[in-house]
Amino acid sequence: MKVGVIIPAYNEEQSIGKVVSGFPKDKVCEIVVVDNNSTDNTVCEAVNAGAVVLNESFQGYGACCLKGIEYFKSSNVDTIVFADGDYSDFPEEIELLLEPMENKNYDFVIGSRVLGKRERGALPLQSRAGSLVAGFLINLFWGIRYTDLGPFRAIKKDKLLKLNMKDKWYGWTVEMQIKAVKNNLKITEVPVSYRKRIGKSKVTGTVKGTIMASIIILKTIFSELFEN
Repeated sequence: MKVGVIIPAYNEEQSIGKVVSGFPKDKVCEIVVVDNNSTDNTVCEAVNAGAVVLNESFQGYGACCLKGIEYFKSSNVDTIVFADGDYSDFPEEIELLLEPMENKNYDFVIGSRVLGKRERGALPLQSRAGSLVAGFLINLFWGIRYTDLGPFRAIKKDKLLKLNMKDKWYGWTVEMQIKAVKNNLKITEVPVSYRKRIGKSKVTGTVKGTIMASIIILKTIFSELFEN
């Protein structure tokens, strides 16, 4: 497998180097950090760690992911892994995501923080509640049970391109999971470890961010439900 990694980042200078250097070099061909208007040294730290850095001016998690996908369209990688830049995931656990794809021909593998070992306090109540509600609705409408909307995930590039991803905000992960079902991808979840992030979350770290993310996730679910 030829694997490319996409890491959206906004003001993650304390963690981004650890994330990039944490991925095993024998498993990853190229790592792309998509900087989202950082005002600190995120870009320098990412470059020093060996990543390719792209800039995305539109402020949004999904926009960064779309920028990374566009970059890899002309690349020879066949699998794309998404990860956050805050070092809450364990980059070395990429092997847990790739194993079902290599040995069982899965198209899409989600790293579930709910099923894995979590550092105490690493997954805030609002994050767990959001995943629970989204998982319930997805199961209700599409008949598949997801335990998490975790950002650490792997997907075959050709399958990803067929999903025609559009969300530029916080609905990115749930959009991908719903479209994966609608496109009959072979899907599984694997337990992954999770620790307290470095720095403060831009989403669940604020009341405004939590409310905005919740609204966008629900809007995405119902938009997909009524889309032809």
